[in-house]
Amino acid sequence: MTRRCLKKLCETLHTLGGLRTTRHTDIDEQLAIFLHIIAHNVKNHVMIGRFQRSGETISKIVTRVCNAVKRLHPHLLKKPEPVTENSTDQRWKWFKNCLGALDGTHITCLVPLKDKPKYRTRKNDIATNVLGVCSQDMQFIYVLPGWEGSAADGRVLRDALLRPHGLKVPRPGYYLVDVGYTNGEGFLAPYRCQRYHLNDWCVGHKTTTPKELFNMRHSSARNVIERCFCILKARWGILRDNSYYPIDLKNKIIMACCLLHYYIRKEMTIDPVENRFEVDEGTGDVGGGDDDHITYVGVSTEWTTFRNNLAQTMFDSWNTTH
Repeated sequence: MTRRCLKKLCETLHTLGGLRTTRHTDIDEQLAIFLHIIAHNVKNHVMIGRFQRSGETISKIVTRVCNAVKRLHPHLLKKPEPVTENSTDQRWKWFKNCLGALDGTHITCLVPLKDKPKYRTRKNDIATNVLGVCSQDMQFIYVLPGWEGSAADGRVLRDALLRPHGLKVPRPGYYLVDVGYTNGEGFLAPYRCQRYHLNDWCVGHKTTTPKELFNMRHSSARNVIERCFCILKARWGILRDNSYYPIDLKNKIIMACCLLHYYIRKEMTIDPVENRFEVDEGTGDVGGGDDDHITYVGVSTEWTTFRNNLAQTMFDSWNTTH
């Protein structure tokens, strides 16, 4: 984060987030303490020596700044924009009206002993399942932290759709999802039992069927959410390892990290964290009443037909150029 970007963030937290100077610390120092903790995941006693503040003061600052960042929620989540008919983006031009991609990710957390079975993942980690939805340019549209690590991705998505201020999917828009989700209205999943991951085509394998070609292009576009999570965890060390904060505060910190991710990418033309990686390039709302939004995830014959037609169109176009 550049000095200009940091200074503007301080002003924004003061005017919109309600962050105030205290008797002993000004806004700049409070933000510096918070950013240092979430970037490097350091303990309180390290911060005591580094900033010459008491442990109680450090803890209060973390909570205070985190709450201030969360108040920027209406300003730091991108409004979804559908892929247009005249799009020239090689990854997205086939997915007209697509709003972006969504997926879940596990972030380790600290929970009481009695709650550990609920938060234990298939990899035996104690983590929370976080639903993330991002746009085509890796900006977060919606984030839902807090679900237990044992919860299925589909269950988390259903909860997000039913919340009063949850995920909105305006018709005819839709999001790209992986095979862990149902292929239904508003959520376009790849074909099962077919090659899907981009690495499957890195060894010289060529597509031979409409389903394979669809999966390859679907994977290339949906990979944006994987890259988004990768950059998010690379930027904020507190998301890569178990932190020292209880689950309720950890969920707030996760949301704050996502909001700050959007702020940095919006204010800085070049994201320094993204440039460090060789990544494959291969709560937002939209106008309209509730009747215009999708509130249920389920198998749809019409949606299956839509996917089949799209796959065949891709394959026919590909055959004419190869």
